[in-house]
Amino acid sequence: MEQIEVISWQTLDALKAAAGKTFQVIGNLEADEHMSVFCSIEDDFLELFYSELDSNYLRRYDDEEEFFRAMENRKKEFGEDEFDSLNYYDDDDAANDEAGDEEMDEFDFKDEDDEDDF
Repeated sequence: MEQIEVISWQTLDALKAAAGKTFQVIGNLEADEHMSVFCSIEDDFLELFYSELDSNYLRRYDDEEEFFRAMENRKKEFGEDEFDSLNYYDDDDAANDEAGDEEMDEFDFKDEDDEDDF
């Protein structure tokens, strides 16, 4: 593994745009103040690390195995291994929401403005 400090996010953005394949983006700059983009350019496996608090850097991994191991470690570090956002909602939830809407049709909901004054 090799690591180079990068001062500008524009440099990281240019590398991200040149990437042949982006495997995963871990973290969120707005919420977590850091983000890692795991991607490849030709035969090089890279991690582009963006941070609002620490140094930004580019990491180049020696092989694919080291790259995927680092990706899993980064998920654990950022706390994203605890939940899979892609499967957060399943098909049963959507079906239950539709059924719930039909059940609620028989009720008459009133606003505070609709109350009668006595």
